[in-house]
Order: sequence, then structure tokens, then C-alpha cells
Amino acid sequence: MDPIPTYPEISIDVPPYLRVHKNGTIERLAGIHVVPPGIDPQTKVISKDITIIPKTGLTARLYSPNNSTSKKLPLIIYFHGGAYCISSASDPLYHNSLNKLVLEANIIAISVNYRLAPEHPLPTAYNDSWEALQWIASHTIENHEENHENLIKERVDFNKV
Repeated sequence: MDPIPTYPEISIDVPPYLRVHKNGTIERLAGIHVVPPGIDPQTKVISKDITIIPKTGLTARLYSPNNSTSKKLPLIIYFHGGAYCISSASDPLYHNSLNKLVLEANIIAISVNYRLAPEHPLPTAYNDSWEALQWIASHTIENHEENHENLIKERVDFNKV
């Protein structure tokens, strides 16, 4: 008979979301499922993961309709739920919702994947969100190509953000 596994003592327990063990291990119980980026089979919306700030590891998931229009589209900037402790931009709930929104509204969407507490205590998530907004805004500056995403620069109508 296999021994019953033992877990380190729990110092913080927030059921059903997460546990922090006394040895520093963080056990997330919710918001742990992910959907890979790509072409959504139902909506045909294209998603891809991008790096916003390489130094901090700030990333986002970018969504665009699968059409060849040259018309510039509005942009929605989305910050996923999870109380700054769980979940991600690739969570099925947010991913599927944004696929539908992008299709139906004919927009571009970016879902910011800010760093989570408790590993990164607040205000880290706020700072990541602000840096993401600044990075998006930097796409409006002519001849400013540092770490830019072509889809944002070429397809977003910055009068409709």
C-alpha cells in the first residue's frame, strides 16, 4: 500500500482558491486551466501570446478577427478576474468570452496577463496593468519600434480604445 502523501503545513488557506504553505509553496486550486492560443474553431478568431515587458515577464494574449479588411478596428483592453491571485489571460472562461466578443463586435482585444499575488504582492498587478497601457499607447508614436506588435500598430484605431 502506498503511503498517504503528506503536505507541508498550511499558513494561509483561501478555499476554494489557493493555499500558501509554511514552506512558501503556493497551491492554486482555481483558475489553473489554460487554453492555448491559435485559431478558435467556432469563431475563427486568431489569438496569440505576446511579451510586453521582457524584463518582468509581463505578457498578454492578443485577439483579432480572421478577416482581411484593411479598416482599422477599435481596441478593448481586458484585465482578467481572479482577485489578483488566480487565473490568467489564457483561462478558458476569459479566452472563450473574448473570442466571441472579438467576432461579434469586430474589434481587436488584448488580455493582460499581470503577475499574481502572493508571489508578487500588490501593487505589482496594478503596475503591470499600467505598464501594459503605456506599452499599448507607445504604438501611436511614429518611429518608436521598440518591442512593438505589428498587429496593434497596423490594425488598431487609436481613437477607439
